[in-house]
Order: sequence, then structure tokens, then C-alpha cells
Amino acid sequence: MPKRKTRAARPVKAKKPARKPAAASRNASHDASLREHLLSLLRGGNAHVDFEKIIADFPPELQGSKPAGLPHSAWQLLEHLRIAQWDIVEFSRNPKHVSPEFPGGYWPEFEAPPNPQAWSESVVVFRRDLKRMQKLVSDPKVDLHAGIPHGAGHTILREALLLADHNSYHLGQLLILRRLLGVWPD
Repeated sequence: MPKRKTRAARPVKAKKPARKPAAASRNASHDASLREHLLSLLRGGNAHVDFEKIIADFPPELQGSKPAGLPHSAWQLLEHLRIAQWDIVEFSRNPKHVSPEFPGGYWPEFEAPPNPQAWSESVVVFRRDLKRMQKLVSDPKVDLHAGIPHGAGHTILREALLLADHNSYHLGQLLILRRLLGVWPD
């Protein structure tokens, strides 16, 4: 075979790198994503059963029942959820807020609701305060990473995560309680 002349390799034009968004745009995108993840966590679902499903059709006659081996009734857990959530939300929003005495101030005195309306009232307040935290988290004017001025280094991000974590823990307890009482639809 005859020798062929080889040409010098042509220089390959370098492709321009994909344009990265400006830092402000990237930060805004990350901030929006973080807020959406936090809201999803606060709403429940995903890996947790949400509040609405846990409390749906909870028989009034069992709200004060405490199955053997469990430390709390459904009423005590619901009230604890409500009180702790209220405290976290108020702490996040109000520099003059004073938290209840720990731990006694975070639990109701009795195992059963004091009257027939108490369960429904507690549910309404729980929903209201959860929406208040969701509103705070979704507000782009709120810096999730900034220290809360009266919070000794705490941030809204920390408080939202604390709230979601606390709620999911006790909602899990309520689910177990419902199973032991035989009132959880499998």
C-alpha cells in the first residue's frame, strides 16, 4: 500500500462551556427549592403519615384511652403536639414570647379531653399554627439561615426542621396508639 500523506490534525474548536446562572439566580433557585422541601416536610406525607390521616375519624370514646405499655393517650399526644408547635411558631415570630415550663407545660393535665369540644378545638389550633409556620417558611423575605435575633443562634430553618421532626415523631406514636386500640384502617 502506498504511503499516504497525513495532514496535520486540525485544531478542534473548543465548545463554550454551558453558561452558569448568575450567583443571585442560583441562590434564588436553591432558596426556592429549600423552601419547597421544608413545606413538604411540614405538610407530612412522603415518608410520614400526615396529621389529617392520623386524626381522621378518631373515636371520641377512645381519645382518653391509654393502651397498656404506652405512656400517653391520644388526647395527651394531640395536646402535646399543639402546645409544642404553638411554642415553636411563636418563638420563631415573636421576640416577646415566653415558652411554657419544661416539660410540664407541654403536656395536658388529664388523659382525656375535658369536654366534647376540646378535641376539635385542639385540631383547629394545630392546623392554624402549622399554616402559620408554612407561611413563614414560604415567605421569600424571610431569611431561613439568619439567626433569630432573640434566638441565641437559632434560625427559622432550624425551627421549621425541629417542628417537622417533632410532629412526625408524635404522629408516629398516635399511629401506633390507633393500631393498638384497633382503630387504624390498614
